[in-house]
Amino acid sequence: MLSSLPILSTLIWLPIIGGLLVLVAKKISVSSVRWLSLLIAIATFLVSIVLTKGFDSSQHTMQFYEQIAWIEVFNIYYALGVDGIAVPLILLTTVMTILVIIAGWEISKERIAEYFAAFLILEGLMIGVFCALDAILFYIFFEGMLIPMFLIIGIWGGPRRVYATIKFFLYTFFGSVFLLIALIYLYLHAGTFEIAALQLTTLDQTQQLLLFLAFFIAFAVKIPMWPVHTWLPDAHVEAPTGGSVILAAIMLKVGGYGFLRFSIPITPYASSQLAYLIIAISLIAIVYIGYVALAQRDMKKLIAYSSIAHMGFVTLGFFVIYKLTLANSSYSELALQGGMVQMISHGFISGAMFLCVGVLYDRMHSRQIADYGGVVNTMPKFATFFVIFAMANAGLPGTSGFVGEFMVILASFKANVWIAFLAATTLILGAAYTLWMIKRVVFGSVANDEVAKLKDINSREFFCLFVLTILVLWIGLWPAPLIEMMDASVTNLLNQAHQTNLP
Repeated sequence: MLSSLPILSTLIWLPIIGGLLVLVAKKISVSSVRWLSLLIAIATFLVSIVLTKGFDSSQHTMQFYEQIAWIEVFNIYYALGVDGIAVPLILLTTVMTILVIIAGWEISKERIAEYFAAFLILEGLMIGVFCALDAILFYIFFEGMLIPMFLIIGIWGGPRRVYATIKFFLYTFFGSVFLLIALIYLYLHAGTFEIAALQLTTLDQTQQLLLFLAFFIAFAVKIPMWPVHTWLPDAHVEAPTGGSVILAAIMLKVGGYGFLRFSIPITPYASSQLAYLIIAISLIAIVYIGYVALAQRDMKKLIAYSSIAHMGFVTLGFFVIYKLTLANSSYSELALQGGMVQMISHGFISGAMFLCVGVLYDRMHSRQIADYGGVVNTMPKFATFFVIFAMANAGLPGTSGFVGEFMVILASFKANVWIAFLAATTLILGAAYTLWMIKRVVFGSVANDEVAKLKDINSREFFCLFVLTILVLWIGLWPAPLIEMMDASVTNLLNQAHQTNLP
């Protein structure tokens, strides 16, 4: 019954159309803008719950399939569908959008209608990326996400927002050009843009290697991986709190999702041959960027570099499977599942960390660690949440931050002891830079008069942080539902990974 309803189209277009309605509502009152934005975000979340309830996790095939002829002369279709890999990411998107709107309820004073509309439209575009089954449709959503985020940073960002937006746009657009070239080449070779058909296309070794490199450039910039990561700290520092939350929690995941949808199934031979390259770059991100985070004095920059290091676990989990034999297929599944769990977990933890920094910035208008100290004395409720998220960011057992990393490290240990050893350094480095920040910001005596005047979080801020705490602890203590949801799809992807698609 549910599968016959246009649930995916509703998820995509409800927030987009809702965002346009919010722009109209600004003529009524600011209050109507806020409540309409929240209602649209909640409605989208409820539709995603309906999607989850109707999703059959025992099947690896695409569900809730929709297809409408779009540009038939080029075999381009408005085709949508989801599997166990896409559904958790859609849920992550709908949850975080609600929290961003609530968090910006009173903070955003200027152009509030445009601010909320940008996030709602961005939500629809991000969901479109996770639903698209046509490569051109995927590309349009993939590129479309740049526009709202470009505006969010450029209009509501910090003093260097113009520099940050241009750098963000140029980096990501540069990567997207290679994706478009790869898709056009595949169309000329296969005669279709249907992603499922492209995954079955026979390609020789040279074709696969070149296509893989094109995909790699596009998705590596989006994650971002070392050495194309430099746009992310600048974007985070200049972005408003809501922009940083969505950028870290969801937009970075699009790159990892692209590897699963395009690189591994379409170019499995090239993925296996170049897996060592991705593993090496992932380990550099985990170790080197961890040390870079230690040197930061700006809280946002520290968390931004932390995100790059943690996303290194995602790509490590996705490609370490090629260092495991078919006899170790259970560990290959563990690695892929670990990478996916890490994506979802990082979405909640990084979003929570940026929200916490936003709470402090709204009160003192400073992100410098040196400007704080003894916050626990004046903001005990906030300090409790901040410490919980910091522990999760450091990979404390019992939190979601531990689960994905542990799964990837365990699978990596089966593949190569040294890979596992280098990956495990994140547990030390993560604790070092996170606890270094917490010690100086939260604990100790009150550092100055401004800290002494701080007021603890209000009910709205408490709600946002409490919801994220529950999600972080839930995944950390009971990850089974999340893993079971993606199990069949991960197994199917693993089977595709061990094919060659060679003539």
